[in-house]
Amino acid sequence: MGTFVFKLPDVGEGIAQAEIVAWHANVGDHIKEDQPLVDVMTEKATVEIGAPVSGRIVSRHGETGKMAAIGAELVVIETDAAAVAPSPAIDKAPVPASPPPSSSAAPAAKAELPAERAGKVLAAPAVRSRAAALGLDLTALQPAAADGRLRHEDLDAVLLARQAGGGPAPTPVSGSDAVEEVKVIGLRRQIAERMQDSMRRIPHFSYVEEVDVTALEAVRADLNAAPEPGRPKLTLLPFLIRAIVRALARHPGLNAHFDDEAMVIRRHGAVHIGVATQTPRGLVVPVIRHAEVRTLWETATEILRLSEAARAGKATRAELSGSTITVSSLGALGGLAATPIINPPEVAIVGVNKIVERPVVRAGRIVTARMMNLSSSFDHRVVDGFDAAAFIKDVIGELEAPGRLLA
Repeated sequence: MGTFVFKLPDVGEGIAQAEIVAWHANVGDHIKEDQPLVDVMTEKATVEIGAPVSGRIVSRHGETGKMAAIGAELVVIETDAAAVAPSPAIDKAPVPASPPPSSSAAPAAKAELPAERAGKVLAAPAVRSRAAALGLDLTALQPAAADGRLRHEDLDAVLLARQAGGGPAPTPVSGSDAVEEVKVIGLRRQIAERMQDSMRRIPHFSYVEEVDVTALEAVRADLNAAPEPGRPKLTLLPFLIRAIVRALARHPGLNAHFDDEAMVIRRHGAVHIGVATQTPRGLVVPVIRHAEVRTLWETATEILRLSEAARAGKATRAELSGSTITVSSLGALGGLAATPIINPPEVAIVGVNKIVERPVVRAGRIVTARMMNLSSSFDHRVVDGFDAAAFIKDVIGELEAPGRLLA
């Protein structure tokens, strides 16, 4: 018999630590070499690490949701071979993992056992809490059950007795007092930290304007009615991305990153548009690279490819980073308006709301039109209100003349 000490390997991204998001084996389990052992996350990339040797796990280090340093001890494995030297930090190359389980699927916290009070009173936490709210002393109550445990029925009996004696008593109610604790780990924690950092550091300026998409929707329906082989169905997003690209040519200051520590604005020539995408794990932002040179259908194809990869948890780190401006859309749930949060170090984000058909006035006449709001936010440190409004005006101008977007 021997033991093998396995340490967290370098996952190849130049990082010093990673978050443990899921264990696939427990202490006492017998595992085989290369069998999935643990999932770790760095930024938005999840890596599945396999077992380096076969054997039985005798100890495991690092709770789910905790950070572990590269080179830190993860597990000790008892093997059939002679004692093996501890694994170096670059042992076993990791492979991309399947999506980690969502926080809602995490094991529920162990239920607290009924506590004994002063060696005499047995009662569940919910019963104790309710008794305290009613001002009842549990030590003065006699449980009806043979096991000596006080229950809600015992409290109800006291309240009814009070009421029968003429004293006021609150109406007994029954319902679930269960509280589920969901640990914020993995991607959900990274989203929370990133959003908090964005709101803390960036003075957001939000701007909402409506756009008439009647003509655009007609063009889109016509193109989708007779699709060409190999071309995906067109949604609104490819048109919006093309409109943003054309507008940015006149407003290059919006296609930028702001380094607030160095106080430097970096304007980018290439337009890498992030598309906020909802996945079972949470919100991620795959990036349409070089949108400025893509046709409408090339953009649609790339959106479809990246969104499928993101939802399957297979998008690479490179595909989830490097955007210069972001588009956010809730699709059919888009609402009337929103205040999207900027994806730092970008300086702008364009949000899409739902399309509604409503009456509008055109040349003194009331007609129906398909209308949609654009809800956008800007970094007010480097983007003035006038420039933001002018940019959105140009985006709207492109959307209301969809023929130009087909070029």
